[in-house]
Amino acid sequence: MKRYLNPILTLVFAASLASSAYAQTKVAVVDMKKVFDGYWRTKEADRQLKERAADFEKARSGIVEDYKKANEEFGKLRESASDPAVSDDERNNRKKSLEKKAGEIREQENSIRTFDQNMRQSIADQQLRLRESVLRDIKGVVEEKAKAGSFQLVVDTAAVSANQTPIVVYTTLLGGESDLSDAVLKQLNANAPPETAKPAEEKKEEKK
Repeated sequence: MKRYLNPILTLVFAASLASSAYAQTKVAVVDMKKVFDGYWRTKEADRQLKERAADFEKARSGIVEDYKKANEEFGKLRESASDPAVSDDERNNRKKSLEKKAGEIREQENSIRTFDQNMRQSIADQQLRLRESVLRDIKGVVEEKAKAGSFQLVVDTAAVSANQTPIVVYTTLLGGESDLSDAVLKQLNANAPPETAKPAEEKKEEKK
């Protein structure tokens, strides 16, 4: 029995130490979704991405328009190639033109697919870079606030598990001094450009 006693006592002692250390840990919370969505640079990043997507779409519409015209020309060539009123030599020439136009259309289809792939990848890469940059800003301010408040741990109350369930199910820290969300967001937006602080409705009125 004694040979089992020491390991048990060791476990109890370790658990006691862990419980004591946990009790002394000063914990803060932050709603990362609230901060991320409310940060002016996040909104600016969304605007940049939308403008980039609009530029791509404008360029794509030109390519698609050329493709449509090529298909119309192909239809006319196909009709003329089967015209029984023309000579065999002329009909053969028209068939060659038809084959050439078909090749051009295939190249245009490949160009459109390549353009779409490059467009999606380019926007995804830009979105990732902007997101990482915004998160670096946020994490930097959270760390600053945590150190200033002597917090050893900061928990994201907006985090969800792989099953899409909330990780923080219950906490009494929301809204108090241990909730860093508003303080972090206030500091992040302290130097926001005046234009980004205007409501969307006001910006629309100015454009009119």
